[in-house]
Amino acid sequence: MGVLFSLFVRGLFIGLVASIPLGPVGVLCVQRTLSKNHRSGFVSGLGAAAADSIFAAIAFFSLAFVLSFIQENMTLIKVVGGLCVMLVGVYIFQLNPVVQIRRNRAGRTNLWQDFISLFLVTLANPAFILIFIALFATFGFSEATLGMGKGLLMIAGVFCGAATWWFALTFVVNIFRKRFRPRHLLWINRISGALIVLLGAATVLLMFVNTPINGVLL
Repeated sequence: MGVLFSLFVRGLFIGLVASIPLGPVGVLCVQRTLSKNHRSGFVSGLGAAAADSIFAAIAFFSLAFVLSFIQENMTLIKVVGGLCVMLVGVYIFQLNPVVQIRRNRAGRTNLWQDFISLFLVTLANPAFILIFIALFATFGFSEATLGMGKGLLMIAGVFCGAATWWFALTFVVNIFRKRFRPRHLLWINRISGALIVLLGAATVLLMFVNTPINGVLL
């Protein structure tokens, strides 16, 4: 029992460490917490945690066909993913906070939409699998050393670790939410949207900068 608990805790630590870097997903969770509520921000984070768990499973079980497909199509995947992130940023940029506040008061917040949207945005960056490969190598985790059952327990820990991070982040952000007025939320939407667009554009541009043409790396 002690060994299983230790394995779960180490998986939890991996999920926590992998989730801390704030990219488009982090910006979106913060924006939704401020413009909607803590529940919306946290559920959005759970969508990211679910996608991270899929990445962790692919990395742990060394699903060769998935890894091979991602590696062969990495440029296309990252370009499409970056463009999708940019579209999300444009949508956030033009959001009217007054309309969102009215929806919140009417109880029309769609948590499933919050979950699915962040799940898809996170899946749009399959390069994140490399982070889990590195973390698993650090701990000496692999299907050969742990087996199926313990591997699934460890991945459950990864999900719980990621969920813990998103709960903590959105909880802290929510403490300050009531201090913001509609005009503040408007600027938060614009800043968040612009930042997300820039992050998406950077993803696309970096893929072209690092793409070899006629054997020459640009």
